[in-house]
Amino acid sequence: MILTGLSGSGKGSILKAFEDLGFYCVDNLPVDLIPTLSDLAMAGGREYPRVVMLVDAREGANLKGLPGLYRRLRRVYPTTLVFVEASDEVLLRRFSETRRPHPLSRGLSIRDGIRRERELMAPIRRLADVVIDTSHFNIHELRRFVIDRFQSPGRRPLVISVVSFGYRFGIPTDADLVFDVRFLPNPHFVPGLRPYSGKQARVARYVMSFPEARGFLRRVDDLLGYLIPRYIEEGKSYLTIAFGCTGGRHRSVALGEAVMKALAKRGYRAKLTHRDIERTVA
Repeated sequence: MILTGLSGSGKGSILKAFEDLGFYCVDNLPVDLIPTLSDLAMAGGREYPRVVMLVDAREGANLKGLPGLYRRLRRVYPTTLVFVEASDEVLLRRFSETRRPHPLSRGLSIRDGIRRERELMAPIRRLADVVIDTSHFNIHELRRFVIDRFQSPGRRPLVISVVSFGYRFGIPTDADLVFDVRFLPNPHFVPGLRPYSGKQARVARYVMSFPEARGFLRRVDDLLGYLIPRYIEEGKSYLTIAFGCTGGRHRSVALGEAVMKALAKRGYRAKLTHRDIERTVA
């Protein structure tokens, strides 16, 4: 995908949204390097399955070669040209608010710079497969639009992490949701279970043998089933769910493992980390 458009139209914000969708993104790529990167992306490997190349007025005179290059490229590879624009009034306001000079003004007024850029970009805009007018979007609406328009069918852009931890060692700083499971009976005080962790079946069976644990798991599963689709809809990229017990070795680990299985049943993939499972306290 080639992303281009007018200065101040929001191309940088759109590029960040593409990055959150899993695209490999390159900002300010020289036009002459587009074929090289395209060849690398389509070489058969999966390292760069989807690529967005941002090209704009910073290219200067070389930008005139983009239309011909794009025509040649799309005959070889599946390629999409996305053009981003906004009204003159909106662009003037954005440049005024940020106090940035227009890259093509060269000592002239911002309005003259916008006019010159529209003339330079007109041949490229006529070739665009998708034109995005950001005049009436705020940054959150623009991100939502890009995700809705360009995410792959069935793709879940939300990266979910499940973390177990011990309160003795502090709450994870990146946790979005924190659940305290110290209300459950502690296997640490069962001599036959103390040497093991919540990853072992005997400890997990003990923790989940209590109705309080089963009821807690059921309620957390219902809560996540409600929240996660709404986080995805809102455009959240990362969700970290933390479960804490005293030492981070038994109860929180067992609940973290159980929640991972519940998420898998709902069709979500997640990463599981037992932060403090090997730590001890004198």
